[in-house]
Amino acid sequence: MKNEISVLITDDNIEFGDILNDYLNQTDGMKVIGIARDGLQALDMIKELRPDVVILDVIMPNLDGIGVLEKLSTMPSIRRPIFIMLSAIGQDIFIQQAMSLGAEYYIVKPFSVEVLISRIKQLHRENCISSFNEGKSYIKKASSSVLKHAENTNDIEVQVTYMMRDIGIPPHMAGYQYIREAIVQTVNNSKVFGSITKVLYPSVAQKFNTTPQKVERAIRNAIESTWARGNPDSIDTLFGYTINYSKGKPTNSEFIAMLADKVRINLNCQKS
Repeated sequence: MKNEISVLITDDNIEFGDILNDYLNQTDGMKVIGIARDGLQALDMIKELRPDVVILDVIMPNLDGIGVLEKLSTMPSIRRPIFIMLSAIGQDIFIQQAMSLGAEYYIVKPFSVEVLISRIKQLHRENCISSFNEGKSYIKKASSSVLKHAENTNDIEVQVTYMMRDIGIPPHMAGYQYIREAIVQTVNNSKVFGSITKVLYPSVAQKFNTTPQKVERAIRNAIESTWARGNPDSIDTLFGYTINYSKGKPTNSEFIAMLADKVRINLNCQKS
């Protein structure tokens, strides 16, 4: 089918790779175009097959998943697919390293295949919206580069995603998607921010079928993790003198408000 999402699986576990291959090929709108058993083979297949999505295991022989991302970062001429990392290692240092090299998502084994399929579809849809990034490196050293890429699009969610990724908000945490939704809603309608506990949290909770209390806690945990392990240079660049890495963590409302303001300013600059 013309609109099928082409997927390359990279995993040295033959049984797991074959099971995942069968499962994805039975999913409408997806087609597995190859299975690589190590990082070097993955590089060759990415160049030759040009997949939309690469499911990339972190631990592999010859060249690991991080090495694949590092190699591709030096090859700007190669069409860059969406990378979803798989690993039995859930340590933040590995997650942060993968995300800083451009991985779009990180899933810790064992995981639900249904969740994986959902993430593939979601990320592919977002990538289509932000197709201006195709062929460019996803490595960003400061938020100014995020804004530079984002100024080519009016899509609020794309801009928010780049800012969040750049400052190092762990995408595997529930708070990641809650923060993104809260910022998007705040940009679209500043009135919802007038009562963050009575309006914004319940609105986000309703979308994700959870409770406002869980939304608030998850956002707080994500911010704390970002301040402990995120990118301090990007944090200082984005938040400026009002809130910075050395002064301590912002409140949930401060964090959401500052990022929402950055997006609004960028959108206004585009219109002027």
